[in-house]
Amino acid sequence: MNAPTIEYAELAPLITIFGAAVVGVLIEAFAPRRLRHPIQVGLSLVALVAALVQVILLAGTGMVAAVGAVAIDGPALFLQGTILVLAIISVGFFAERRLEAGGDAFAPSASSLPGSEEERVLVRERMLQTEVYPLVLFAVGGMMLFPAANDLLMLFIALEVMSLPLYLLCGMARRRRLLSQEAALKYFLLGAFSSAIFLFGMAFVYGYAGTLRFGEISEALTANVGQDGILLAGVGLMAVGLLFKVGAVPFHSWTPDVYQGAPTPITGFMAACTKLAAFGALVRLFYVAFGGLRTDWQPMLWAVAIATMLVGAVVALTQTDIKRMLAYSSIAHAGFVLTAMVAADSSATGAILFYLATYGIATLGAFAVVTLVRDSGGEATHLAKWAGLGRRSPVLAATFALFLLAFAGIPLTSGFVGKLSVFTAAIDGGAAPLVVVGVIASAVAAFFYVRVIVLMFFSDPAPEGPTVAVPSLWTAVGITLGAAATLLLGIVPGPLLDLAQQASIFVR
Repeated sequence: MNAPTIEYAELAPLITIFGAAVVGVLIEAFAPRRLRHPIQVGLSLVALVAALVQVILLAGTGMVAAVGAVAIDGPALFLQGTILVLAIISVGFFAERRLEAGGDAFAPSASSLPGSEEERVLVRERMLQTEVYPLVLFAVGGMMLFPAANDLLMLFIALEVMSLPLYLLCGMARRRRLLSQEAALKYFLLGAFSSAIFLFGMAFVYGYAGTLRFGEISEALTANVGQDGILLAGVGLMAVGLLFKVGAVPFHSWTPDVYQGAPTPITGFMAACTKLAAFGALVRLFYVAFGGLRTDWQPMLWAVAIATMLVGAVVALTQTDIKRMLAYSSIAHAGFVLTAMVAADSSATGAILFYLATYGIATLGAFAVVTLVRDSGGEATHLAKWAGLGRRSPVLAATFALFLLAFAGIPLTSGFVGKLSVFTAAIDGGAAPLVVVGVIASAVAAFFYVRVIVLMFFSDPAPEGPTVAVPSLWTAVGITLGAAATLLLGIVPGPLLDLAQQASIFVR
């Protein structure tokens, strides 16, 4: 038996993040409680920045590492770098301690019963739950591994490593704890079902191809002619598991409830980073392993993309909660990405990478703004409470309006360039009818985005309306960076577009 060769230098970003997560668990066990928060925040930021530097140094690498299980190529490195940038900003939002009296957005003890004497004592003593940071690092590690997985087993492992910490994080909200725990339970149960379906599909694909590696599965498509039944069943079942993660219709029912119930910093982190990782894995699996079945899976994606765009845009019109509205908005955006994916070529990959990066930045900024609009019960997420916000805090309202305009795809924002790139890729790939549906869905979506802007700037504020909290430097810097990037990428998108196109080639 020959010992496997492990390319430690190429796997260094993943090793750094998982190693820091393990160290974070040890800190929880041995460090004094009063020192845990600064140590965990510092450790998380150092690990994320170090991993980002390592990803940048790997730029241009094209190889399969870890005995064929992990691909180190353009799409994987681009998505890993983007996830790390968004995670660095997210950790700043998690560390925010000015918005809640004596604490952060997380319950002092997730295991204590809501409203119990134990919880009241912990709140009174201003205890902080710092287990959040190692959980986030494990989730980030899974997100980085997910789009880089090059065989079915590693793909499933990455899916679970990414998902399990998120199930816990969704149930840790300081306010509205029952709603938060309900969201976590729904996400866990539906996620468990989707993972089981995904694993069942993997078994079918392995039974057909006799291998786990994507490249060898692609080769088996031409060798095993006439045995497509079991293969197509496997492809369909695996698609269910991955489309659940991106929040595509009809596998989207978890999205609004989880986005509403989870702590808002976690909601922003999930909405930005999870979608990037899941789409990266979906595109790699279908382009590399199942590329020879395009004529079979493209009609499925046509139907899913149309349903996702229309359901996300139309149902968002009826929402009265800002977080639920943004949840349905994210569903519609998943449909826009699927529109480009139907094209199934390198230009589509570049367009998808650019769109995911711009969407992630704007989403993170938008949810950060939501954390600052507050009333006596915490975050004021009902839309009626946002009336007149432009008069109370014109800078904050203008920043949120910028993010909404980017979601709507208005020119001079990153969202416009992103939608133009994915629609162009779809037209070049022969999916012009999908683009027509996408334009209609964008017009419908623009209505509810503009409705919020009108509510903020052209409505009278309620006498006892919400206040705008003054954040610490963590949140202020994160929102400023998000707004600046959203505007800059709308005016000068060329460098990132070129980078995305250069990073669009999968190693096989």
